[in-house]
Amino acid sequence: MDAGESPPAVSFGQRRELPGNLTDDFCEIDIPLHSAGAWDIGGARSFLHYVLPRLQLQLAVVFLFTQSLHLLLRRFHMPRIFSELLAGIILGPTVLGQIPNFRKTLFPQEGDIYIDLLGKIGFIFFIFLSGVKMDPKTVMRTGAKAWTIGVVAATFPVSIGLGFGAIAEKVIHRYRWPTCRSIVGIQNLFAFPVIASMLVDLQIINSELGRLALASGLISDFLSGLALSSLSLYIIGKYSFAKAVGAQSVILTIGLVLLIIFIGQPVSQWIIQKTPEGKPVTRVHIILMSLVVLVVVLLTDNVGLHYQYGPFLLGLVVPDGPPLGSTLVDRLETLISGLFTPLMITYCGMKVNLVEIYDLSFMVWIWCIVALFLGLKLLAIFCPAKMCKVPVKDAAALAIIMSTQGVVQMSFYYSNFVNQTFDGETFSMLNTIILIQAAASHLMVKLLYDDSRMYTGYEKRDIQHTSLNSELRVVSCAHRVDDVLAVRKVFEASFPTKESPLSIYGLHLVELVGRASPLLIDHQLGQKSSNVARTHKMIEVLYAYEQEYSGLVSVQQFTSISLTKFMHCDICTLAFDKSASLIILPFHRKWNHQGKLMLDSSVLRLINTNVLENAPCSVSILVDRHKIRRMSPLSSVYNLGLAFFGGIDDREALAYARRMAKSPDVHLTVVRFVPWELYAGVSQWEAVLDAEILKDIRMQGAHQDNIIYKEERVKDGAETALLIRDMEEAFDLIIVGRRHSDDMPQLLGLSEWNDLPELGPVGDMLAAADINIPVSVLVVQHQIVKKK
Repeated sequence: MDAGESPPAVSFGQRRELPGNLTDDFCEIDIPLHSAGAWDIGGARSFLHYVLPRLQLQLAVVFLFTQSLHLLLRRFHMPRIFSELLAGIILGPTVLGQIPNFRKTLFPQEGDIYIDLLGKIGFIFFIFLSGVKMDPKTVMRTGAKAWTIGVVAATFPVSIGLGFGAIAEKVIHRYRWPTCRSIVGIQNLFAFPVIASMLVDLQIINSELGRLALASGLISDFLSGLALSSLSLYIIGKYSFAKAVGAQSVILTIGLVLLIIFIGQPVSQWIIQKTPEGKPVTRVHIILMSLVVLVVVLLTDNVGLHYQYGPFLLGLVVPDGPPLGSTLVDRLETLISGLFTPLMITYCGMKVNLVEIYDLSFMVWIWCIVALFLGLKLLAIFCPAKMCKVPVKDAAALAIIMSTQGVVQMSFYYSNFVNQTFDGETFSMLNTIILIQAAASHLMVKLLYDDSRMYTGYEKRDIQHTSLNSELRVVSCAHRVDDVLAVRKVFEASFPTKESPLSIYGLHLVELVGRASPLLIDHQLGQKSSNVARTHKMIEVLYAYEQEYSGLVSVQQFTSISLTKFMHCDICTLAFDKSASLIILPFHRKWNHQGKLMLDSSVLRLINTNVLENAPCSVSILVDRHKIRRMSPLSSVYNLGLAFFGGIDDREALAYARRMAKSPDVHLTVVRFVPWELYAGVSQWEAVLDAEILKDIRMQGAHQDNIIYKEERVKDGAETALLIRDMEEAFDLIIVGRRHSDDMPQLLGLSEWNDLPELGPVGDMLAAADINIPVSVLVVQHQIVKKK
């Protein structure tokens, strides 16, 4: 095509010759697909007249507008759906549509079909992935509390809704009966994907309330979806011209369900068998599953059901987790949830017109119906939750979470709008209600529930207040087998005895992929993890240690399968439930045998930081370098060093070192760093506490040959750094406190070079990536007591 020449348009038209000199004419549609771009200078048409560049500009405007609004409104705890729907309302006829030629130029009516199509495709795959993330077996494993709340929440409003139909027919014009019935049916719907996304937004999916909401919401979703499907089939049979139509719909629906189950499941298992262990599913199989989703949508729509049911059922058939479920979620989640599903929400918002509303009396009826059934749902959740002894605030928050509306309800509203069951005014009002409810739900739950409050007021969950002759409870976290091997060396040095036994709660952390619900697996109950091979190795290491120290060590092991940004919730909850005094976390950096850095994970670092901020007890981070080879033969003596500068964290570190020093195989050296000049920055009470614990360690050293106490006078951080470097050569493990006073002379200048604040200035220096010495470091933080 020559420069300046407009590209040809796509035309649909045909004339067919028929016998008897007759012709069969077809309509011809001129669809200009793409422009000549920058070369089309002086062309008769603007580039917005062409479908492809206009669609690209529309997607860019919608994406930038929604993301900008979300960046602004998330500071006020507004959910993402609020920003996406509000962006659509602003771009629609309510706000910017009032500008002359705005919608005609940028969002003309003939171009709606393309945004509508992309939005529906995105929603189809969103529902499919929601089904993939769900495990139907979870319904059977949930406790009586979740079953009670879920069943009552799903059945009580439905039973009231059936009686409401008879009343509504007497007071509402018959022209509005189908609209009212549809509104009531959708209001009684519970959508598990909406509940799960809200819990993620609120960052409470791993909390006790979050787990209860997921379990109850899953049950309510199944029951309410079954009720709505049955009602749809009943209406088809009741209002069809022939009874055979209703029977045909039932038979076709049952056949579709059986087809998905008995074909979708074998196909999924075949793909899994074709995938080598530990490898993701291939691209060909991902394309195959995507094709199956589209075929299922076509069959579902022809059966007469809402098009979302087929993909959702297919997603339930696909096994969650690796390799198939996790790969599907990993490959499709970003594009679907990040672009196409928000596009549908924004497009629905663009159909909202709050300027042209005429039937105000029926709008009042809509608000009354929504308020009535929202109140019924809240009551149906709150009352059984209270009967199950859920606290009042938690029960209220649970009711709000499970009653919220989102993209699933919006899709039903839009389908009714397209089918002309809803007029434009009804559709606009219902979407406005979703907007208001989404914002109000998040704000109310934020006010009612704060999972950090559960640790408020708990003190003395530390080692200092645990007697040397009493049980020490420790939560040990691990991501890899190396982490368990490293922490076992620390436990062996902890010298458990009959008078001071050691209780270990091993928590194996596994990233949640291809699932919606986090799991906390208790291996004492015979529960097993899906990641069997790696978890089994970690379990064996700690159980072997328990058998070696039989009667002195007790081990309980758990596996947390969760999103990494919420893993700290499981760690803190387990430490709280088990009344632990210490949490040991693995460092986010790993070294190989040659001392080269082979792993530096920002995700693991974030987990450690969150635990340090929220833990209900003392916390330590273990920097392990024992994989680095020693040039000299290993000694049977475990050389332990402690750098003491003063403060609550150093006292906690010393309390743990004193326990280790009870072992005759552990040689403890306590090095106290004293400033040359009198340091006035420390409070008198802190100085008294430091002197008291140092006095105890000196007295203990007077009776034990394996304890050495010495003091080093230093002028500033530079001299301290030199002495710390000398300690690296002399010890197998160095214990330090994390936090120190900013104006401490011994550390003057070190804070300015602190790259890892979670380790403090001394720990940061000892954890430097370039150290090629097999010395490990334990950085200790004393319990942060949260005030009421």
